[in-house]
Amino acid sequence: MHCASLGEFEQGRPFLESLRKEQANNYKILLTFFSPSGYENQKKYNGADYIFYLPMDSKSNAKRFIEIVQPKLIIFVKYEYWYYYLKEARLQNIPLLLISGIFRQDQPFFKWYGSLHREMVSFFTHLFVQNQNSAQLLATININKNVSVSGDTRFDRVIDIAFQSEPILLIEQFCGSSEVVIAGSTWTEDDNELYHFANTNPGIKFIIAPHNINQHRIDECQTLYKNSTTYSKLKLGQIPSNTNTLIIDNIGMLSRLYQYATVCYVGGAFGADGVHNVVEPAVFGKPIVFGPEYSKYFEARELIEQEAAFSITNALELEDVLKRLLAKDLHYFKACKSAKNYVYNKAGATQKIVNYIQEKRLLTN
Repeated sequence: MHCASLGEFEQGRPFLESLRKEQANNYKILLTFFSPSGYENQKKYNGADYIFYLPMDSKSNAKRFIEIVQPKLIIFVKYEYWYYYLKEARLQNIPLLLISGIFRQDQPFFKWYGSLHREMVSFFTHLFVQNQNSAQLLATININKNVSVSGDTRFDRVIDIAFQSEPILLIEQFCGSSEVVIAGSTWTEDDNELYHFANTNPGIKFIIAPHNINQHRIDECQTLYKNSTTYSKLKLGQIPSNTNTLIIDNIGMLSRLYQYATVCYVGGAFGADGVHNVVEPAVFGKPIVFGPEYSKYFEARELIEQEAAFSITNALELEDVLKRLLAKDLHYFKACKSAKNYVYNKAGATQKIVNYIQEKRLLTN
């Protein structure tokens, strides 16, 4: 299974773990990454037998890699189209699946200059896409007989995380009985919109998890949020009484943090790349707030339609939405219920893919 980065790994993880259960020890699993953020965080992951970077895409690398590995099945997660690897898999008749694929009209596949991309997508044995729009777009380039709308395996992953979430004692102690706003994956632009509300509402607890945790960003957050400390400085039984903001200075905790929120803010939507993962807080039944750049992300759009998420364009709008939600009226509880229902109604993509592999006997001794 190949993943571009950490996010794609989390998307593919429920499939990988389900496949391992189904196939027991009949096969070895090789997991590859392109990005250091994926490899460095998961190089000790015990759900795979081998974990490497995928050698750069070239005809000789692809041929040599597949000669060495001799894969019986190849999975690419969401995107990352490596021409020579995909072509070599097709030439050698190795089943090649795309899972949790997502396609948009503005991608090269659907442009006059996209012949190379159209060729790459044609190499797949089967494409499991997240939504009907992706399937319809593929049909416009005559890719339709080997396409299934299976949904997004990420929903299965966040449900797993929610079931397995263990208490974080320091966080519980910090939150106490206060209302809590958790802001995840924030950039400077997000903190600039939020810090005034945090500084002027000492009775509310704020947990800020910056997208980058280099020292510059941690220092920046501590400058913006006046009554703050970092998670690494917390000690049980020694929470400063005048501290209402906690800066998370580690990686890997965010998906479990959201369970402690009254309201969640998800960062990224004040930048061109758009909002980060809104599904992680939704699985815990939390209302979600984010900035204006979210149009590329169907789950953000759908959560807004379900009145479980709210988009804001400036600090005044953010403060207004937070005040309304923190009042915890009927409007708030409706948003909570809608968020949780949205995620659970989207579950099941993993099993659809596993069923296909079994029905087609892609992994048989």
